Amino acid sequence: MPSTAPADRPAVIELRQYTLRPGRRDELIELFDREFVETQEETGMVVLGQFRDLDDPDRFVWLRGFRDMTVRHRALTSFYGGPVWAEHGPRANVTMTDSDDVLLLRPLSDGSGLAVSPAERAPAGSPAPARFVAATVWSFPPGRHHGITLIRDGLLPALAETGPAPLAALTSETAPNTFPRLPVRTGENVAVVLTSYPGESAHRRHLAAVLAHPRVRDGILPALEREQTAAPRTLRLAPTGRSLVS
Repeated sequence: MPSTAPADRPAVIELRQYTLRPGRRDELIELFDREFVETQEETGMVVLGQFRDLDDPDRFVWLRGFRDMTVRHRALTSFYGGPVWAEHGPRANVTMTDSDDVLLLRPLSDGSGLAVSPAERAPAGSPAPARFVAATVWSFPPGRHHGITLIRDGLLPALAETGPAPLAALTSETAPNTFPRLPVRTGENVAVVLTSYPGESAHRRHLAAVLAHPRVRDGILPALEREQTAAPRTLRLAPTGRSLVS
């Protein structure tokens, strides 16, 4: 029988952004952190992070991971076909107006994924940590790899030189969606860089330092601007009390 223990360094990661009905975010977070964390992990996935979007009071952002695409299919089939979702899913769904903004991702390179320990997760009802998480999404034309290479070989080292090293660097997983009941964004070619700070002021200082770095200012950023299809978007995130990523 295959193990259902959650992967602590998942090779497949979903970045999920939910648009909620006005004023319903805290309701969803309380339900999620109480009912949907351990019960998802019992099926073989790992709940990596849950966040309030600081730029939108009606947006909930979260991350979950899987050992591979086969495990993803098995785990999602088990959870969404199981008793916990049958009981609590309708209450979660009524808080949302959209749950289809989902990027399917994988580590950009060896060692750039998220390493977590679910055993260290805070119990339900714990206060939110005083932490700030940034998730910057860079978009490039499908099939073009130079932008991803610039992130990997240029931007990531510069980030580590000027401040805290990123928590993770991810890129698009191009394998077919193994659970079509839950849509994902297709045709994407992105890099997602996750960083964490004791507060937003520390993030601003780090951003200013990396932008002033001569190699970034004079080489990496101009090259990225030539490659990207849109300006990078940074999600400004506040972890919930049970988020492993914080």
